[in-house]
Amino acid sequence: MLNGKLSIWYFTSFTISLVVVIPILTVFASFFEDTSQYFEILKKTFFIEYIFNSLILLIGVLFLTFILGVGSAYIVSFYQFPGANFFKWALILSFAVPPYIYAYSLFAFFENYGTAFTILKFLFGDGNYNKHIPKFSGMFGLILSISFSLYVYVYILARSSFLYQSQNLIELGKNLGFSKFKSFYSIILPAARPAIVAGLSLVAMETLAEFGAVDFFSVNTLTTGIYNAWITFDDLAFANRISFFLLLFIFILFLTENLSRKKARYHMEAKGGFKKKEKIKLNGAKSFFAFIFCFTLFFLSFLFPLSQMLYWTIKFPENLVGIQITDLLLNTLYLVSLSSLVLLFFALISNYGNRVSNKKILNILSTFSISGYAIPGVILAIAFITFVAWFDENLIKALGFLSIKKIFIGSVLGLVIVYFVRFYSLAFNGIKSGYEKINISVDESAYLLGYSKRKTFFNIHIPYLRNSLLFVIILISLEIIRELPITLIIRPFNFETFATTAYISASEDLLEAAAVPSLCLIVIASFFILFTSNYILRDKNE
Repeated sequence: MLNGKLSIWYFTSFTISLVVVIPILTVFASFFEDTSQYFEILKKTFFIEYIFNSLILLIGVLFLTFILGVGSAYIVSFYQFPGANFFKWALILSFAVPPYIYAYSLFAFFENYGTAFTILKFLFGDGNYNKHIPKFSGMFGLILSISFSLYVYVYILARSSFLYQSQNLIELGKNLGFSKFKSFYSIILPAARPAIVAGLSLVAMETLAEFGAVDFFSVNTLTTGIYNAWITFDDLAFANRISFFLLLFIFILFLTENLSRKKARYHMEAKGGFKKKEKIKLNGAKSFFAFIFCFTLFFLSFLFPLSQMLYWTIKFPENLVGIQITDLLLNTLYLVSLSSLVLLFFALISNYGNRVSNKKILNILSTFSISGYAIPGVILAIAFITFVAWFDENLIKALGFLSIKKIFIGSVLGLVIVYFVRFYSLAFNGIKSGYEKINISVDESAYLLGYSKRKTFFNIHIPYLRNSLLFVIILISLEIIRELPITLIIRPFNFETFATTAYISASEDLLEAAAVPSLCLIVIASFFILFTSNYILRDKNE
């Protein structure tokens, strides 16, 4: 029998795990339900196309983000050149530009009579420039949009791994007579493999979950199939059936990643301990090319979409009048504040429960509860609606109570719940990393001084975790500001955010109108990123 003082921690973790598992179970259960004739039609027409396009998109994005992320991380980590200290944090600003906003910018710049045409006309006068301007649309434009937005996952994790590689490791390659390329390929890259694989896994999950950019470029993937099944055909079972196959993608991805890690050893013990790595100073042409590579990446991933949205905002000032920026800001901040408080509260309870109980079953439950981030937002939203509808029809109404659909579907409460499932792992892991820095002897000393567990938690743990809590709040805020499919599906009527407003305008071919909310989103997200840059870029070598 559990101790009464500890049962609350078991209950909380179990409840959190249950909330997370419901969408997964709903998707799998719906696979065995009868669907409308639409699913049979889909299997005979577009279903193979959905799977094929999802695979092509995934492969293309993984390849490009690997090149961009690892390449840029290697250059700023191992070499000193003009602008290196600037680019180490500037390159993470691409995360402020969601793929769907990058897609708007890319299309608008290169379209017929778009921004590129305007620039050429201004520089060289009238001319038939459209036939010389490349067009970025369809699958190619989609891969570029997602890659330039998401390569930062690989960059941050690869850079962190590179920075913590000992100089002994670098000198080993020199002693073996390796060239710089061979040292990189044979020693440095394998040592950073876990970090790179982790970054690519995050990219893969975000790519499979992406909806806005995929929908804008009219590429049929499993994600758009799920959304259309619900919106166009109003068939939740149909949507869940497609969700099942997307979840299989995710599980296969996890399985592959775990198996690859088990087959390799990633670190080596160097005699003499850790030796601080010395950056190589570049001169001449090498310094120039390093600068050009980083600047080009910074320009294409951040300055380009920012400039496009700023250009449209200035060119079409009437869009500033037609949009309720204050309302959008307040709605966004309301969601951010409420969701952050809920996530922090439960993540703190679970982490503290793990610490004071030290029970294996609780650790297992908590580990399972952080799996929500791996599930695409569109699946979580549809699964949540499905579960609420089932619960309402089979239990609430059956018992003679009033319907609860309006309480959870099309409400802020529903949004917060789905946000909670999606982003709980960020809160839990962020606080966990802070707790790992508090030695258990601190708790034991507090107990010897007469502190209760409650007093230890509030008087010692909370002050020590202050920086971790702040980091978690900012990280969650950034994710919610960028989030599109969950907000689009679950939000109350006439409750818009910068993300949904930009999407609605773009879906109606009013790209100029999408510029203002997109610009606001980029600026706010950039603020949060710069605020967290000290945490993200913290290292012991610089």
